[in-house]
Amino acid sequence: MRDFRIDRMWDNEERAVPVPVHLHEALDGLVLNPALPADLVGRLLRYRRGLGHVAKRSDLTEDLIAEIIDADWFWLVHSLALNSSLPDTFRMRLARHPHPLVRTAVVVGSDDGTPREVFELLIDDPDPTVRGYLAESGHVPEDLRAALAADPDPKIRATLAQWWTDAPEQVRRTLLTDPVPDVRAAACSTYYARLPHPVPPPDLVPALLADPVTRAGAIRHAALDHATAAQLAQDPAPDVRKQVAAHPQLPPELRDTLAADPNASVRVVIFGRADTPEPLRAAIHAGIQALSAQPDTLQGLDADDPARKRNLDNYTARIELRYLKLDWVTADPLSHVDSPYPCFRASAAACASLPPDVVTRLLNDVDIDVVTTMVRHAPHLVDLATAERVARQFRPDRPTAWHPADDFTFPPDVLRRFAVDPDPGMRRLAPRDPELPAALAQKLATDPDHSVRHAVANHRNLPTPALIGLLSDENESVAHAAAGSPYLPTEQMERLLALADL
Repeated sequence: MRDFRIDRMWDNEERAVPVPVHLHEALDGLVLNPALPADLVGRLLRYRRGLGHVAKRSDLTEDLIAEIIDADWFWLVHSLALNSSLPDTFRMRLARHPHPLVRTAVVVGSDDGTPREVFELLIDDPDPTVRGYLAESGHVPEDLRAALAADPDPKIRATLAQWWTDAPEQVRRTLLTDPVPDVRAAACSTYYARLPHPVPPPDLVPALLADPVTRAGAIRHAALDHATAAQLAQDPAPDVRKQVAAHPQLPPELRDTLAADPNASVRVVIFGRADTPEPLRAAIHAGIQALSAQPDTLQGLDADDPARKRNLDNYTARIELRYLKLDWVTADPLSHVDSPYPCFRASAAACASLPPDVVTRLLNDVDIDVVTTMVRHAPHLVDLATAERVARQFRPDRPTAWHPADDFTFPPDVLRRFAVDPDPGMRRLAPRDPELPAALAQKLATDPDHSVRHAVANHRNLPTPALIGLLSDENESVAHAAAGSPYLPTEQMERLLALADL
C-alpha cells in the first residue's frame, strides 16, 4: 500500500521536498500549465529535452517567438510552426525555413485564417512530405490544392485522392484515370480518410469496375445485373466479394452462395443484410462465433504463413461481427430490441426515439456494448442507479477516451462516496466533483492506483502540500499532471526550473 506521508513531508515547510523522480516529465507538464508566468515561459525556452511543446503555448509574446526562431533549436522551432496561434508574419517566416519538417509543421498548424501567401510558398515545395501534408489539408485554397492532382510524385496524388473527398469533379476525374495504379486505387476505394465518400462520375464506373485496382471501390456505385454480380462473386479478391455481398441488387442465390464464402468477413456482410433469411443469419453467426481467432498465439509464425493469415482473418471477422452497426436496424428498432444478436440490439439502441420502457430494457441488457450505446443515445432517461451500474461494468475491450460518466453527471454526494470505493475505476470519477472536500482530495492523492492520483492531481481543492507531493510521484504521468496544475504555487514552478538548471 502506497503512503506518501505528504502531511509529514510538508509540516510548517521545514522539511525538504524530495527531488521529483521524473523531473523531465514534470517539466513537460509545466510547459502546459495555463498559469505559468511569462518570465518562466522564457526560462523554459532553454529546456533542451522533449519536443519543445512550450512553443505551442498560445500566450507567447512576439519577443519570445523571435527568440525561439533565432535560437533555431529544431524541436522548439518545429513546435512553434505547429502553433495555431502564431502571428502570420512569423508563419510566413517559418514557411521559408530550410528544414522540410518545419515547413511541414507550418502546414499542419494552419487553419482557415492562414494567408494564401503561406500556401503559395509551399505548394511547389521540393520536399514531398510538405506537399503530402498540403494534399491532406482542407485549409489549402481549392485552386492551389487542385494543382497537386498533377504533382510529379504519385504518392502525393494518391494522398490527395484519399483526403480530398469533396474535390471538384474534374480533379476526381483526373485522379480516377491516373496512369499509376496506386493513385487510381486511392481515388476509388472502400476507405477514405474523410467523409463523405466520393461518388465517381457515372460514365467512369464501367472502366473502374473492369480495373482490378478500383473494382472493389466501384461496386457500390454500379448497377449489378445477374451476370456481372455472378462474376464479381467469384472474384479472387475478398474485398471485391465483400462489396458484392453488401450490394442491394445482389440476387438471392448469390447471397446464399456468399454466405458460405471462405473469407469470414464476407460472411459477416451477408449476416448483416436485411434480406438474409433468419436461419441463414443464425448459421453464419454461430459459425463466426465458433472460429478460432487468437492472433497472439501465432506471433512467431512467418507473416506469409497461411495459418497466420487465416487466423487473423477470423479474428478480424469476429471483431467486425461484435461491433457491426446496421442502419436498417436502427431505422426499425422495435423489431430488433429482443434480437439474439448483440450487434442488432446495439443498432436498435442507437435510435434516438425509443419508448422509455424499451430504453430501460436495453439499459439492462447483458451485453455492455448494447448498454453503453443506449446510454449515449438516451442519457436523459438514465437514472442514478443505472448510471452507477453502467460505470462499474464499463471495461472496454478496445481503446476509447469515452466513459459512461461523460454523458451523465453524478451528484456530489455520489462522487464523494466514489472517493472511498474499493474499485479504483470508481475512485477515478470522484474528482469530477468540482467541490470535492480537501480531505477526500488529499486521500485520493495517496491512492495506491496511479490513475486515481492522476485524476485528482489538478483538482482545485487538492491541498497544496499534497499537490507538491505529487510532483515526486513514482509514476511519470502523475508528476506530469501535477506540474500542469494551475494551482501549483509559482515558487514550486521556479523550483522545478532550478532543479533542471533553467
